[in-house]
Amino acid sequence: MQKRNPLVIKWAHTALLAALCYVVFQFLQIKIPLPGGDATSFHAGNAFCVLAALLLGGTYGGLAGAVGMGIGDLLDPVYVVSFPKTFVLKFCIGLITGLVAHRIAHISESHDSKYVFKWSLIASIAGMLFNVIFDPVVGYFYKQYILGQPQEMASILAKWSTLTTSVNAVISVILATALYNVLRPALAKQGLLLPVGKSSAIKKDAAK
Repeated sequence: MQKRNPLVIKWAHTALLAALCYVVFQFLQIKIPLPGGDATSFHAGNAFCVLAALLLGGTYGGLAGAVGMGIGDLLDPVYVVSFPKTFVLKFCIGLITGLVAHRIAHISESHDSKYVFKWSLIASIAGMLFNVIFDPVVGYFYKQYILGQPQEMASILAKWSTLTTSVNAVISVILATALYNVLRPALAKQGLLLPVGKSSAIKKDAAK
């Protein structure tokens, strides 16, 4: 039987999770129109950005979230101007979640389900807490200084963004943590749960 290439599997997972980020954000959102033709929305797209980081690590997970959610912005006439902000913030969500989960807690190396659950929850909270703080703040300055919106308008949008981002964060933490702890043993059983933070090992296996 031909040995599976870990690097190919990782990129396949990245593409799949990017697609899930896009689909959930694009088709399972409740959009709230705001003054000036802008909008904010309730959605669970961030959950799959966090899930990607838990499964793949910060870099691959952040890339999946940035690409998936970024494409969602590009294909939406209302959000298209926010693409640069979205790409950077979602990539950072992945990096922070991956940092806590894999650089600090090393959950991919643990076989203790309680330990994995605890740290996957903490990592999810860390990633979403970053988003709750920085999404409205970055959005405020981005809309005012990059897009040229009036200060009052940018302030109103930031306040609405704080509300929706907070709700989205709670949903994402619950969903991502639950999905990771359900998918992890199933993927491990099939040999599809790759170690994170061991790029040299992946490259070595890929070269065989």
